[in-house]
Amino acid sequence: MSTPVYVTTSIPYVNAAPHLGIALEFVLADALARFHRLSGAPTRLQSGTDDNSLKNVLAAEREGIPVRTLVDRNADVFERLLGRLDVQADGFIRTSADPVHPEGVAELWRACEAHGDLYRKHYRGLYCVGCEQFYTPDELEAGRCPEHGTTPETIEEENWFFRLSRYQDELRRLLESGRLRVVPETRRREALAFVNSGLRDLSVSRAQERARGWGVPVPGDPGQVVYVWFDALANYITALGYPRRTATYRTFWEQATTTHVIGKGILRFHAVYWPAILLSAGLPPPDRLLVHGYLQAGGARLSKSSGVRVDPDEVAGRLGSEALRYWLLRAVGRGEDADWIEERASDLRRAELGNELGNLLQRTVSLVRRDGGVVRPAPADAELGGIAAGLAERVRTAIAGELDPQAALTATWELVRATNRYANQRQPWRLEGAARDGAVLALAESLRVVAEALRPFLPRTAADIATQLGVEPGAGWPAALAWDGRVAGARVGEPRPLFPRPLP
Repeated sequence: MSTPVYVTTSIPYVNAAPHLGIALEFVLADALARFHRLSGAPTRLQSGTDDNSLKNVLAAEREGIPVRTLVDRNADVFERLLGRLDVQADGFIRTSADPVHPEGVAELWRACEAHGDLYRKHYRGLYCVGCEQFYTPDELEAGRCPEHGTTPETIEEENWFFRLSRYQDELRRLLESGRLRVVPETRRREALAFVNSGLRDLSVSRAQERARGWGVPVPGDPGQVVYVWFDALANYITALGYPRRTATYRTFWEQATTTHVIGKGILRFHAVYWPAILLSAGLPPPDRLLVHGYLQAGGARLSKSSGVRVDPDEVAGRLGSEALRYWLLRAVGRGEDADWIEERASDLRRAELGNELGNLLQRTVSLVRRDGGVVRPAPADAELGGIAAGLAERVRTAIAGELDPQAALTATWELVRATNRYANQRQPWRLEGAARDGAVLALAESLRVVAEALRPFLPRTAADIATQLGVEPGAGWPAALAWDGRVAGARVGEPRPLFPRPLP
């Protein structure tokens, strides 16, 4: 049996409604998970929300509503966004509502404590509520948080600390050896530089008073709550049933290849703090981190805290969810920041999805219908077959090897464009007999292969293409991407635009 695959999104704070950057992470994770499901691996995609943050408490205070009311309301919006984007999540955890989560956090705490890695001390430091972390003065930029641009507040209290410094050498080995693979390489170097700069022990609790009593209590110390990041990171295993050794936990943590899909602002937590906590608790660290960049609008980073927001639900309503998925996967480079300009996304929808793919499908199906509605068997065409021959391996390498949906779509679009060129050069509507049948078969088979290649990325579009061609999605994916003429004999459906104008 194939090695199980566990893909996770981060769990965002619910201090405000989601922005388009959250949609980027959801869709990236979904593309990876769909690929592995189609490839036959037992696969789980996990998402959720981080409810136990001081940011959520302060947001509720500003609105004058109970924290429970705020987190319930906003978490529901995040969960509904998954469905809006056709993200097939197998689990959605809410850290303030899941019954197993606090039990798992407490067990993880006790495991680290039993290993001698937790101790109490008085502490005074600079705290950024936006990041939910302490900073040293040399980490600030002109006295401000490098992530949020705000001035941290000085906090003085007694906390529990985790002996992060004890794990410096092990973390270095994880990152250098590739046992913990960080993609792209620039982020691996960034995490390694942080480790090599010298790790300080990490504050992992907060006073109940400052937390307003919201959060998971520290085991044996009811005056403290567990630091939100220790709490939040634990979701990746509590969502699987930890501390109970359920079959789900054993399959998707102990036996699986694990990929966390995260934004670059929380690299340190996932590449350094989380592996160290797991090592302390005697648990296996994750295998891979896919670190995406930020989306910007008008030169400003999208952020729930700053209020710079593009509503993904509204964008999906205007462009369509498939066109939005396409922009997120095709236009945003792996690990890079990107500017959201809706006109450009509309242009991409019109040019590539509507014209290059949609028009190709319409005229191919129309040709078949004029010839009786059935794709006629004919000799295979070597020209397009040669181009399509390497697509399955290129898609596999892009996703399984490089965690790069953009590269997979680039390879797919090379076949789309080659097929358009073939149609324009051969002009099958002018041909007759076997020459016409062979050319039409080549167009239809090319589109069938394109539909198979699009299944992890644009599932509705892939299904629509297959329906119009009169074929069923292939079993044994990615072998179904093979150019083998299996579309021959298919009875096509009604030709219709894949991405009609005007925009919905």
